[in-house]
Amino acid sequence: MRVIGLMSGTSHDAVDAAAADLVLDGDTVVLAPLGLVREAYPEALRSALSAALPPAATTMKAVCALDTRIGQAFASLAARADRELCEGRADLIGSHGQTVYHWAEGGRVHGTLQLGQPAWIAEATGCPVVSDLRTRDVAAGGQGAPLVSLVDALWLHGRPGVCAALNLGGIANITVVSSAGDPLAFDTGPANALIDAAVGDLTGGRLDHDADGAMAARGTVHEPLLERLLAEPYYALPAPKTTGKELFHGSYLRAALAAAGPVPDDDVVATVTELTARTVADAVRSVHSTEVIASGGGTRNPTLMGALRRALGTIALRTSDELGLPAAAKEAYAFAVLAFLTAHGLAGTAPSCTGARHASVLGSITPGRRGLTLPAPGRPAPTRLEIFRR
Repeated sequence: MRVIGLMSGTSHDAVDAAAADLVLDGDTVVLAPLGLVREAYPEALRSALSAALPPAATTMKAVCALDTRIGQAFASLAARADRELCEGRADLIGSHGQTVYHWAEGGRVHGTLQLGQPAWIAEATGCPVVSDLRTRDVAAGGQGAPLVSLVDALWLHGRPGVCAALNLGGIANITVVSSAGDPLAFDTGPANALIDAAVGDLTGGRLDHDADGAMAARGTVHEPLLERLLAEPYYALPAPKTTGKELFHGSYLRAALAAAGPVPDDDVVATVTELTARTVADAVRSVHSTEVIASGGGTRNPTLMGALRRALGTIALRTSDELGLPAAAKEAYAFAVLAFLTAHGLAGTAPSCTGARHASVLGSITPGRRGLTLPAPGRPAPTRLEIFRR
């Protein structure tokens, strides 16, 4: 089956589309990567999305407009991915959508909202679309995140030691896999969220991220500010746990800066970069990991990766590219796999990772032009994911 995975993360800057040939061979999902295409959100759409995100107020009209325009942006890229990566022969699309709110209170997730109406994708491509993938896990008592944890667990099955798959998006999350027990997964805290917020504020919106970690590299970590940020109660919560920009946003950082006193611009960026490295490393050590395999946009920031290497010390750090999954595309490939599992009637969650009462088949399915064929019942759940390198 040829599947396209669509993803836009908490940095909400662009949409990724990764295509793969996927086959279920006994207890193994075999994934042959076909490539990645990426398109930035139109500036007007990104601005409207940023203006609607917490802690800002919004309207139902704005939510409807965003749901439509994000769906259209996803649809345009899905059609391009089908043409350029799949020779017009895509069978299925998995769309994560754009997370705009993750309702976490009191250690529980009560709801989650991703926008990007899948009907636009089905109309543009003719393919069935699996979307709204997080909500079923939340309904089963889970955190709804990190949703790629089952894919990580299948992918890293049998790897020696205690392996942590790390995603450095807006928020950082890890999936911990070992032969000693069930996998574990949780959000560690901010990855790029506070770095991007700092850069946007300090440059008056002229820049939206720290390209190549340049500002952080020029700065010096401001220890009083770092200690104030590290006192955030989220870091001490037990796993499974999840967070987002509902907590780690620009106003959160501005409040910490107001309490810390004047801090030079480059030092602010250096400090929040160190915060990401320190909190990820603390989380990795807390689960006794012996190896970290990183992916996501943060891997393109050499200052962040250098800080993370220093914070990890003797714990090995490598990127997912070394294991056959491009770091920039890994999450989009993961959502292709989750859609593939749904199409076969197979669960896409690991309860030990999300805290749900049971594993669930994920998502809602929007039929394509050829209608909808439901899977035959009784297929065995896969236990591993193998990457086929052409």
